[in-house]
Amino acid sequence: MNSICILRLSAIGDVTHVVPVVLSLQEQLPDAKITWVIGKIEAKLIGDLPGVEFIVFDKKSGWKGYLELRRILRDRQFDALLHMQVALRANLAAAMIPARIKVGYDRDRSKDLHGLFINRRIAPAVRQHVRDCLASFLEPLGLEPAPPRWTIPLSDGDHAFARKQLAEDRKNLVISPCASHTLRNWPAERYARLADHAAGEHGMKVILVGSPAPFEVEYCAAIEEVMEEPAHNICGKDTLKQLAALLYHTDLVVAPDTGPAHIASAMGTDVLGLFAASNPDRSGPYNSLQWCVNRYPEALEKFTGQTLDQARWGAKAEFEGAMKMVTVNDATDMLDRWIAEKDRDLATESTEGHGNKKT
Repeated sequence: MNSICILRLSAIGDVTHVVPVVLSLQEQLPDAKITWVIGKIEAKLIGDLPGVEFIVFDKKSGWKGYLELRRILRDRQFDALLHMQVALRANLAAAMIPARIKVGYDRDRSKDLHGLFINRRIAPAVRQHVRDCLASFLEPLGLEPAPPRWTIPLSDGDHAFARKQLAEDRKNLVISPCASHTLRNWPAERYARLADHAAGEHGMKVILVGSPAPFEVEYCAAIEEVMEEPAHNICGKDTLKQLAALLYHTDLVVAPDTGPAHIASAMGTDVLGLFAASNPDRSGPYNSLQWCVNRYPEALEKFTGQTLDQARWGAKAEFEGAMKMVTVNDATDMLDRWIAEKDRDLATESTEGHGNKKT
């Protein structure tokens, strides 16, 4: 294997899960050239990953994007393509990538004619997290699956921006309230009550983050307006890199099933996940599943009539009212548990003389 192409265009969380695959490839095949066909927004986060050639595919460009991809790769021949996305748009992009071996999903996880664009499949797996699924794409090449290890390059300026937002004398809580699917969003007034509990009961500084999209700006403003305690609202005022740095330096992140939750987990920061519309065991923050409020089983049964054992793995419960099954008490109780454990850890570290990653 001298040249390997990765095709994963989106979304932010899934792209974050591909980073361990790249790092593992670089270790197992140090002489192989790695090319990654990636989405425009996603490239802003990890498009400077060392040792990788990035080809940005803009899905908004329509057929021009496919023709441009074919032009760029016309005289190339890869030993292998890791076709990590089953959407029709990605399948069409895969047709433009010349490769001897094309690895794709097993039959149960294929859709949109995915099987027509591959000639090898990953092994079927029962109840597998998305990260572990993507890690297994190395196995059909005779390699070991990628371990959960991340690197996201950040500049000194990104870290400086992050530190400027954070309090030095107390714990910091970043709330990233908006998912790409609005039915995964928790009500704004409930975020406000959780934020007030964090600030009032635990003295935490609350920071609201989100993209410049008008809906997210309005959502963060609605949370801030209902809160009784002050909040530091920087929604729409940071870049993806600055956000990643902020998620690294903060103490805790609160989020639904959304990209920043996965970035925070990749950066080694705990995430208090809020789940009912989707299954955290499949798509939750990989290193923080123990801190997820999980009302997915109840929501699935209420809105679909199916239990976890009956439903297809990955089935969504994205229905109006599903996220309201996560109560404020669910979230505040989980926050209290997290605070208690971190205080115990801090006391142990102080006794034993250990530091931590935030210093």
